Amino acid sequence: MIVAIDGPAAAGKSTTAIGVAKRLGITYLDTGAMYRAVTLGLIENSINFENSIELEKYLIQIKLEFSEDKSGALIFLNDVDVTEQIRSTKVTENVSEVSGLKTVRKFMVNIQRQMAKDYDCIIEGRDIGTVVYPNADFKFFLVADERLRAKRRLYDIMSTGMSESLNIDDVLRDLNNRDYKDSTRKHSPLKKADDAEIIDTTNLTLNEVIDKIVNIINQKGH
Repeated sequence: MIVAIDGPAAAGKSTTAIGVAKRLGITYLDTGAMYRAVTLGLIENSINFENSIELEKYLIQIKLEFSEDKSGALIFLNDVDVTEQIRSTKVTENVSEVSGLKTVRKFMVNIQRQMAKDYDCIIEGRDIGTVVYPNADFKFFLVADERLRAKRRLYDIMSTGMSESLNIDDVLRDLNNRDYKDSTRKHSPLKKADDAEIIDTTNLTLNEVIDKIVNIINQKGH
């Protein structure tokens, strides 16, 4: 069984997906974290995003893995825990550009499909229900008020200790910019799958969102 959750940044995809995965006892796959990890790696290795040859050389040799501890899901890039580093402003500013590169998307989609091939999975991102798993058993598209999304993102940044003097208006501006880039990019743009169910998380608690998704899955015969 594949459950796809898509939506814009800070709509609650990751926390919802983690909660649903725990409730149903299935694997959680955070594709957004994967793209952020690749972006971090490219930045740290001073690789030009437009240099397709260098991009391919780098992508071929990387290893991405997920793990969990008491604090939640962890992501490792070449055996290094980069869970906190991938939330830095530098990564946030560049991840949309990296995510839009055809070479990167092709590589990542193959990895994501391989990871989910042998397990019941809940996968969240921006193109899961449209590109990565268009035949997913269940598809959801999460949305929320943009200012609330900015507050959530600012909280996430501050919780990592990397506030970098940001304020709500800075984050809102970055979010709007990210939304625009994600929805207008040439390769695998952010958009709702025709058969996805929209869930507005603005006025719902996390548990209410999780309950809603789990109930729909159970009612349809999971």
